[in-house]
Amino acid sequence: MANFEAYQEYQRIEDFEEDSPPGEEDLLVHVPEGLKDSWHHIKNLDNFFTRIYHFHQKNGFACMMLSEFFELIQFLFVVTFTTFLFNCVEYDILFANRAVNHTGPGQNPLDRNKVTLPDALLPSQQCTENIQENSWIIFLLIMAAIFWIYRLVKVFCNILSYWEIRQFYIKALKIRMDELCNFTWQEVQDRLISLQREQQMCIHKKELTELDIYHRILRFKNYMVAMVNKSLLPVHLQLPLLGDIVFLTQGLKYNFELILFWGPGSLFQNKWNLHPKYKRAGNRLELAQQLSRVILLMGLANLLLCPFILVWQVLYAFFSYTEVIRREPGSLGARRWSLYGRLYLRHFNELNHELHGRLGRGYKPTSKYMNSFTAPLMSVLAKNVAFFSGSVLAVLIALTVYDEDVLTVQHILTAITVLGVVITVTRSFIPDEHMVWCPEQLLQCVLAHIHYMPDHWRGQANKGETRDEVAQLFQYKAVFILEELLSPIVTPFVLIFLLRNKSLEIIDFFRNFTVEVVGVGDICSFAQMDIRRHGNPMWMSEGRTEASVYQQAENGKTELSLMHFTIKNPRWQPPQDASMFISHLKEKVQQDAQGGPSTRLLLSEAPLCGSLLLSNESGSGPDNLLASVLAHPVLTASGLPGRDRGFLPPSTAASAAASVLASLSASQLHPQPGRSHSLNPLPSSLYPDSPLYGSDRTVMDSMSNSDARFRSSTMLSEFSSAEMSLHAIYMHEVHQQSSAPQRTSGQGQHPVPMRELHTNPGAPHSHSLHSVAAGLAGPTTLGGWKEEEEEEEEDQKEEEAIVSGSAPRPEGRSSC
Repeated sequence: MANFEAYQEYQRIEDFEEDSPPGEEDLLVHVPEGLKDSWHHIKNLDNFFTRIYHFHQKNGFACMMLSEFFELIQFLFVVTFTTFLFNCVEYDILFANRAVNHTGPGQNPLDRNKVTLPDALLPSQQCTENIQENSWIIFLLIMAAIFWIYRLVKVFCNILSYWEIRQFYIKALKIRMDELCNFTWQEVQDRLISLQREQQMCIHKKELTELDIYHRILRFKNYMVAMVNKSLLPVHLQLPLLGDIVFLTQGLKYNFELILFWGPGSLFQNKWNLHPKYKRAGNRLELAQQLSRVILLMGLANLLLCPFILVWQVLYAFFSYTEVIRREPGSLGARRWSLYGRLYLRHFNELNHELHGRLGRGYKPTSKYMNSFTAPLMSVLAKNVAFFSGSVLAVLIALTVYDEDVLTVQHILTAITVLGVVITVTRSFIPDEHMVWCPEQLLQCVLAHIHYMPDHWRGQANKGETRDEVAQLFQYKAVFILEELLSPIVTPFVLIFLLRNKSLEIIDFFRNFTVEVVGVGDICSFAQMDIRRHGNPMWMSEGRTEASVYQQAENGKTELSLMHFTIKNPRWQPPQDASMFISHLKEKVQQDAQGGPSTRLLLSEAPLCGSLLLSNESGSGPDNLLASVLAHPVLTASGLPGRDRGFLPPSTAASAAASVLASLSASQLHPQPGRSHSLNPLPSSLYPDSPLYGSDRTVMDSMSNSDARFRSSTMLSEFSSAEMSLHAIYMHEVHQQSSAPQRTSGQGQHPVPMRELHTNPGAPHSHSLHSVAAGLAGPTTLGGWKEEEEEEEEDQKEEEAIVSGSAPRPEGRSSC
């Protein structure tokens, strides 16, 4: 993608207009008298839908305005307090470097050495004189005042704008403010789609779809995701000694968006249309030169403003993190998803709350994977440094307990604080003595949530190189803070020396990967999730895609995004090519499920498997089910006996997931009367204390009586996320089989079965993991289970074998 030759093979992709019936460009809409309002024929639907989404996610008008008000106060406080500290404090007196004369009427001679806080503060007149004499301070204050006034005007405009959105929620969507928190975004979105039929907010289409709304909210975000996916943005830096590092900060991302989307000289002439000149190939070189000049000017502007931005970054970081670091020094060792990771792992058409929820579910397994790597040398050094520091700290604490006057000794508090930080930092290098080394299983659990994993990670989970690449997506908080502090310095050089060199590639990218959708405008063609135009034959798109290697999304982004959007929006009707792809996945799931374990067995193993991967933490039904699918191969490969049968034959996590997803499909083929066809939540019998672990009849009874109990949006969201996790695992395994067919032989020979996963990705959009209950309770067959009498005989033989000591037992090892 980074090569110029690659862009020479790009071709203009024709417009995709299947979302709109033909002939609606000149549609005249009749609006009934009772429905006339300012929400008819909204000119800027991008801004309108985005404000509706933010209004919902930020919990309404009061919370949003209060938050913006305090942002103004925070900025004013930082500027005022910093000016006060630099000009109105006499530090020689504060640090007791100069004696203070306290002799006077009413003063106790014994208190003459005690310095009070007012002694270190200058009089207001002298403080004002210090500020007036410093022209540099005056200039900074003027710049800060201009920025604050600009922010004030923006807040005032937001108040007017979001008051209109508040009225829209109340009058048009019929959602009161005190009930807003009880509505999910999908419910708000359904009301928007219904309202379009009454009030033509968009006059170019009679009906809006879920994809139309996502396109308008995520128009520019989808472009950013696509450019990261095609390695177009210069976020990988080669530095001496450090090697390849990823550098993407809020400031750098802001400059990318400013240059490309909405700043002066950007490629878009308004919020929804790419400028026509960028759609023609004839003047691509001239346009590339113009874009290069815009990038150069923006880089020079960043270089000019670098001192001011750097000062603000340092001050804001100091006021934000100093108290947290003093109270919890270990917080710097905590991890967070990097900004690059959020773009790399983001699906096309994935809203912020969907991304945050998915990455939040993947936080614990990713932390466990990163913490499973230990450096023996660093561990030995850390233990000894912690011992010596702890010894000194213990003595200092004991002395302060014996006599509090010890605290008045110079730097004693500093020494206690520094020793506490050193101990906390060194302990982070000491591994947990109870930790079990199973990187392949942990990385597979990570994949289940983040959905994307490079091919070369497969089978290399125990390598330091793999851990370093995961660290680029999942960085230390200390690294995040350091990058943000360095951002004002690094950003100008990235723009001037790296982004400018990609000007022609950027022009070609926007020309070749922009399509116009009637009623929506210009969008990134990747966001259409069109298998035919952007599918990858190595990701189950063979025979259904016409894309060249340069038009294919990397890492199965098109296919995984399609499955994710379909699951999150079960009422959305995908185009024909997408429907064919989903049907093909369903067929392959059914085939791979034939040799997999039954769903009932997986559910019965949920408590044990959950304890293996969830560290004995109480997980929800979806968590337990996913854990059982991932850990089932470990149990079978290690020789553990099954709960309801003898020793289980080795199997893979792929076949286990296929069994679950096949049950989903079966539940749709045999829907239960009186139940929703698309929203059948998984029953409470997934929980360890459920009667599921009894007889089959008990299972069915518990399922039929528990639907109403779990028919909540939260549970449905959890189960749909678990379903997508199974799809991601399955699709990655199928991809591995397509790229390396030789790996499919001997699936049951390895005790680490993560390389042989066949998880079900392709259950059609109408079915979801919440429907497993209906599948189990329906007239479907769960697999080759024996009759109850035969099972009882097997249980007796198993118990006799264990008592006699002839049964193999897992050895006590520290690795999986």
